[in-house]
Amino acid sequence: MRSTCCRCRFAMSCCAGSWRAVATSCARSYCFYSFMSSYVVRPDGKHICEWGLIAVNTALYAASVFRPVCFYITDENVFQGGPEPFAETCAAVSLLLGLLLYRTIRDFHISNKQETWLPILASIMILGGLVLDDFVGYIPQTVSFLTIAIVVSCAVYYDWLHLHFVREHEQVLLDGQRVQLALGRIKPHFLYNALGTIEALCYTDPQLAGLATNRFSEYLRGNMDAIDQVNAIPFIRELEHTKLYLEIEQLRFGASLTVRYDIACTDFAVPALTLELLAENAVRHGSSKNERGIGTVTIATREARDRYEISVTDDGPGFDTTRTQEGGEGHVGLRNVRERLLSVSGGSLEIDSTPGQGTTATIIIPKAR
Repeated sequence: MRSTCCRCRFAMSCCAGSWRAVATSCARSYCFYSFMSSYVVRPDGKHICEWGLIAVNTALYAASVFRPVCFYITDENVFQGGPEPFAETCAAVSLLLGLLLYRTIRDFHISNKQETWLPILASIMILGGLVLDDFVGYIPQTVSFLTIAIVVSCAVYYDWLHLHFVREHEQVLLDGQRVQLALGRIKPHFLYNALGTIEALCYTDPQLAGLATNRFSEYLRGNMDAIDQVNAIPFIRELEHTKLYLEIEQLRFGASLTVRYDIACTDFAVPALTLELLAENAVRHGSSKNERGIGTVTIATREARDRYEISVTDDGPGFDTTRTQEGGEGHVGLRNVRERLLSVSGGSLEIDSTPGQGTTATIIIPKAR
């Protein structure tokens, strides 16, 4: 009777040991394939491959409880590897090295080299654990070298990932503060210039001053939201905003200011108040200072293969870009436009000016990839 009970307890112990081996392997494989798929293969994708590999691994180890596929428990209740442990190791090593090579080649030119070296170092640790377990053998210990290597690699990776997300969040906050500061510096220019135009008309033509006041109220009603808009807005909305400003300036200058539009495309977005500020500069520092007393401002858009371009051209006196871009209040607004284009849309601003021939300011908005 006692012998029968001992055999039962021994059998239960073997069965429990088998299922513990299955659970340990499944947990380890989950960490292993999670590391490969989330860091080495597709950091931003859906990990269908990961779950497929985990399912196959779980099925193989669960089948080993009944047949010695991956492991078996001896009569002395000792864990033994499967009939082909070396082949299993070679398959895992080949898969990891192949995926690692793919990731390294794909991200070779990234600026942050930590994103390349971190998976390499972690993979070396995992491969070292595999070699120690298969060639040195399982020494009397609770956890294998491979399990230790995978856990440490995942811990290091997730710690780095957390720091990476924290830095990105801080950068987003800084960009938002920079944009708000830039908008705050630009707002007085819009209000001051528009009110200055109306003030000048009050002395020369009160009737036109009333019309300008009406246009200015429309300008404020329809575009106050754009003033506080941090994200990009539809170009057509920014264009209407600019037209209102230019109408006010045309009321002031009369026939001395001509505005032309050559709009070939409008299906894109720009940071708020960027086009308006360029039009403002074209009028106040370009066309209004034309020696002939008559100036023209032209606003045009065009679509290229990989970007949209918005150009504002005046026929004013122009300037030497190599001498005036570095400082002066006249270029504070342009510097703010550049910063907002870069932080909001990934765009840029190019200035082409020749003394005596006029100036062209071009906004470049890259197409979404």
